[in-house]
Amino acid sequence: MKTIWKSCLVSGGIALLASLSGCVAVMAGAAGAGTVAWVQGGLDAALDASFDKAEQAANRAITQLGFAKISEKQDALTAILTVRTAEDKKVEIKIVRVGDTTSRAMIRVGLFGDEALSLAILDKIKSGL
Repeated sequence: MKTIWKSCLVSGGIALLASLSGCVAVMAGAAGAGTVAWVQGGLDAALDASFDKAEQAANRAITQLGFAKISEKQDALTAILTVRTAEDKKVEIKIVRVGDTTSRAMIRVGLFGDEALSLAILDKIKSGL
């Protein structure tokens, strides 16, 4: 927690305010399942689903949205799916095992993020759970 606050304070000026609000969102998002936070250009959401179900839902969402899968890396705890949209935007979807019935989805679109597209992807993943 100390490290998060230090990194927020280092930014300075307007960036300090943006980072600080992002840090608050991280803390609120860590509180429980079902939460969603927009943090420094990425969407971070808790999912009430096992890791396997969440990973399968993410793959179905990619297919349903018509994204081109570039790569997929997976082990017992993490799955990282890298795709491209029709507009050639790079999207990274990371699914992380939190517990037996809880997972986390982290979605980042491009370098700076796209909140609307990230939320649309998250909605598609959730509808597949």
